[in-house]
Amino acid sequence: MTNRNWENEFSQWARPPGKTEDERCENAIKAIRNAIAKSDKLKNRSLTVFPHGSYRNRVNVRQDSDVDVGVLCDETFYYHLPYGTTKATFGITPATYDYAQFKEELVEALADHFGSGAVRRGNKAIDVRENTYHVEADVAPLFEYRHYSENRNYLCGVALRPDDGGEIHNYPERILDRWPQVPQHYENGVSKNKTTNRSYKGVVRIFKKIRNEMDDAFIAAAKPIPGFLIECMVWNAPTACFRGDTWDDKVQAVFSHLWSSTKEDGRCKAWKEVNNIKLLFNSDQPWTQREAYAFINAAWDYVGVRLK
Repeated sequence: MTNRNWENEFSQWARPPGKTEDERCENAIKAIRNAIAKSDKLKNRSLTVFPHGSYRNRVNVRQDSDVDVGVLCDETFYYHLPYGTTKATFGITPATYDYAQFKEELVEALADHFGSGAVRRGNKAIDVRENTYHVEADVAPLFEYRHYSENRNYLCGVALRPDDGGEIHNYPERILDRWPQVPQHYENGVSKNKTTNRSYKGVVRIFKKIRNEMDDAFIAAAKPIPGFLIECMVWNAPTACFRGDTWDDKVQAVFSHLWSSTKEDGRCKAWKEVNNIKLLFNSDQPWTQREAYAFINAAWDYVGVRLK
């Protein structure tokens, strides 16, 4: 693969999808808002509909042209309490609206609007099939999540409960005005892009395209690597890695840092997701540090090692 003009490829891949694709993503979000507004069961609930994931963070690539949409209900919240405290300590009262009912009503609202054949309930999210007007959408029902500290303040995010059990906490951005002002995923990505002279998001798109090509070529190391993990790994690369004169310089520098950091246990132990809250490699994550290294190693071989 080293005989390709990688600088030309990278300069193309670094660009975001075009205006038409962007409009189709926006159309999906608007249609989901309309579906909720028409629902007798949901229209009077306190809901916030917002894009998240690669589209919201502007690191999406054309090959993965779908949009993640969160529907946050803030009438109920889940929480974590410090050791030795109780719900009474923080004035928490029983909820009157539960997650199972919320997800069922959201599925119903989407099916009524888009048609039952265009909507599929998944374990985590609800899939809305694409058409000529909008891209495919993954709609996630979310409750507010509060991680309380002993001083009674709390870090706020969102909670999702898969049908097969458990609870997933994420920190996409500061959605509600009353949330504590702690920068989360979206804000941290914007900040990284500014400090790298708008190179960070371009490098993320390049790595995603490399991963997609490898998957199409049946290179096994690419299979377990989601785009979110790539985005987070690149975010952990130092600003100096993005100072090269060309995209090839930047990609090679980021590859070098990620390769050496993930090769040995412990060197990336303190890495966090872009939200700068959750650890990137721990037992709660659906990926491992060894899988990340295997991907970086295979991807570097795929484009060719060209150390300056």
